[in-house]
Order: sequence, then C-alpha cells, then structure tokens
Amino acid sequence: MATPAEWLHGARPRTLPAAVSPVVAGTAVAAYAGGAVWWKAALALVVALALQVAVNYANDYSDGVRGTDAGRVGPMRLVGSGAATPAAVKRAAFFAFGLAAVAGLVLAASTAWWLVAVGLVSMVAAWFYTGGKRPYGYLALGEVMVFVFFGLVAVIGTTYVQTETWEWPALYAAVGVGALACAILVVNNLRDIPTDTEAGKRTLAVVLGDERTRSLYLLLALAAAAAVVAVAVATTWWALLGLGFLIPLAPALRTVRSGATGLALVPVLQQTGIAELAWAVLVAAPLLALR
Repeated sequence: MATPAEWLHGARPRTLPAAVSPVVAGTAVAAYAGGAVWWKAALALVVALALQVAVNYANDYSDGVRGTDAGRVGPMRLVGSGAATPAAVKRAAFFAFGLAAVAGLVLAASTAWWLVAVGLVSMVAAWFYTGGKRPYGYLALGEVMVFVFFGLVAVIGTTYVQTETWEWPALYAAVGVGALACAILVVNNLRDIPTDTEAGKRTLAVVLGDERTRSLYLLLALAAAAAVVAVAVATTWWALLGLGFLIPLAPALRTVRSGATGLALVPVLQQTGIAELAWAVLVAAPLLALR
C-alpha cells in the first residue's frame, strides 16, 4: 500500500498553481466588474483543484497500465513505481472527479444548467488525456487542451458564474494563465522526450523536437506577458504589475534555454507553476483594490 506521503506525491502538488491561478484571475475580473460572489469563487476553486488532482491520478493510472512510465525521470508515479495498484489509483481519480462534479453542480444550479455540459466535457477531456484507446495526449494535442480547459474555460467560467456576463478582460486573463499552464506541460514533455519516444507516446515535444520545444516555451512566456498588457488596457494600468511574473520565471527560462535535460528540468516545473500563480496574483491585486 502506498503511504500518505506517496499519495500526496502522486497528486503532484507542484501542478496545483495551474488550478488556483485561473480562479484567482477570474474572480479578480468579476470583482472589477462589480459582480464578485465569494462563495461561488470558493466553489470554483474546489472544482479546479479537484479536477487537477483527478487528471494527475488519471494520468498516473493510464500511463502506468500502458507501461509509459517505465524508466520515468520525473516525480514518482504510483502505478509505474508499484507503490499503489492501478485499481486504487483509478478509484482516487474517480473520487476527485466526483468531488469536482458535486461542487460544479451547485454552481450550475445557482447560475445556469448548461454549465453542467461544460463540466462533463471538462471531465471527459481530463480522463482521455491519457485514457482510452486513443488518448489525445499521445496525439500532440495535450497543450491545446490545457490551454482550453485550464485557461479559457477555467478563467472565463470563474468570472461568468459570478457575474453571469461576458467580460473581455476575462478572455485576456485566460490567455495569460492558459499560456503558462501550457508552459508547465511543455517543459514536462521536454524532459520526457527520450522516454516518451521509446514508449511511443507522441507528445507535441516529441513531434517538435528538443530545440523547437524550447522555443515554444519562450513563446508561451511572451504570450503571457502580452496578456498582462491586454488586461491592463482593458481595466487599469496598475495591472501591469502582473509583469512581475517574469521574476520567478527568469530562472526557468535560463534553464530551458541552456539546453538542460532530464532531472535538471524538474525544478522548472515548480518555477513555472510559481510564475503562473504570480501572474494571477499580481494582475488580480489592482483589480481587487479598485473594485
């Protein structure tokens, strides 16, 4: 049986900023628009965190039973390491999905029932990233789906459940948050190019190759910076404080551009996650102060 510490590692807490950041950014936009509802923001956070943990366990299960994690360089995987049975990890994933569904249903009941469909699509996308017979994570589509669901859907959805209106700053914030969420996956897949190639896992990094994947990471950082400017133009110039995300991201950029491989790329995951959270918090602070 896996220990509690191993289950915690399996949940991959370093990826959780990708769940917190869109809720912070979306709630700040809602507050600036005069429509923040804090209990809905809290429920949106539960949904985001539960989905993030669910997709992490689901990936652990699916990659583990396929044997993709054999010889893995990164953080420990529960199934791949033999610390937990595939059935136990699958149950953990479904429990997290269930928690997200309950919180999501409350939000839908208090906002609009069509949001149930959005939630169902999000959970299906989370499972089939590496699950099913033709997982899209093996077809170089992982980054696209991360941008859509951990960027566009998460940020715009968080704003909408509170304001029930369309807000353009939410779209710009979604682009910034989504770009950095993609960057986390990009560097994860950059690290795993050798093992993914051997296992037949055709990620975007495998398709692009080492050098172009590193360029993509830089491009996503630039997109996140441009999104800060877009939010500032649409709201207040104080939102340019969000460019401070480049400070925690700088070491990650240096490491990626240096040609580091394998274990040397592991710290970049945490650094990118911190940069994403910094983006959201620094952009949110002036929007909340001026609400």
